Amino acid sequence: MAEPRWLNQTEQQAWRAFIAAQRVVNTRIEQQLQRDAGIPHTYYEILVRLSDAPDGRLRMSELAVATLGSRSRLSHAVNRLEQTGWVRREAIESDRRGQVAIITDLGRQKLVETAPGHVEEVRKSIFDALSEEQVEHLYDLCVTLVRHSGDTIDRAAWERR
Repeated sequence: MAEPRWLNQTEQQAWRAFIAAQRVVNTRIEQQLQRDAGIPHTYYEILVRLSDAPDGRLRMSELAVATLGSRSRLSHAVNRLEQTGWVRREAIESDRRGQVAIITDLGRQKLVETAPGHVEEVRKSIFDALSEEQVEHLYDLCVTLVRHSGDTIDRAAWERR
């Protein structure tokens, strides 16, 4: 068995700072969405993904991959979004087991109402603290980590052209 590759002191500090930053930012964003919109970040992300999709619809399997969630967690979230009238599901005729999630007009309205507060919290939590150069570095670091650790289904949406 190979010897473990322990982190050196600098790597350990960077790792702990990364985890701390991720937790603080995620907590602030989650709190803002719960307080102002009454929804968790996961629900907001589902609405955004559907809103960005052609015709406002995605296969449930694609939506699970895009949100990096399990199919059962996604199904539960979409059930809740259906109850609010923000999303509906339809069967796929060519695939007996397949379903698509579709954002409704009410779901789009929820996004319109929620987005300004969400963007302001993202700005306060991240971008107000960084210089333009640091934002460029953050982007480069995040792209590198995503590519190295498994990539994402939606790379084209956030990767620079």
